[in-house]
Amino acid sequence: MAVKKYKTKRAAAKRFKKTGSGKLMRMHANKSHILTKKTRKRKRHLVKGVEVDATNVATMKKVLPYL
Repeated sequence: MAVKKYKTKRAAAKRFKKTGSGKLMRMHANKSHILTKKTRKRKRHLVKGVEVDATNVATMKKVLPYL
């Protein structure tokens, strides 16, 4: 009997990456438009990635079974 393969949610796969230590990383929002009213410091900090919150990790494991 064959083992069931799980499909990866492609939208999530494009948005989240795994680090070398196994943590999930995501990018900040609000960096695509209306940038003139945002300060340089704010825009600079929005470029960097941030770790996914611990409350969401279980959900991310379901939608990204092979990540």
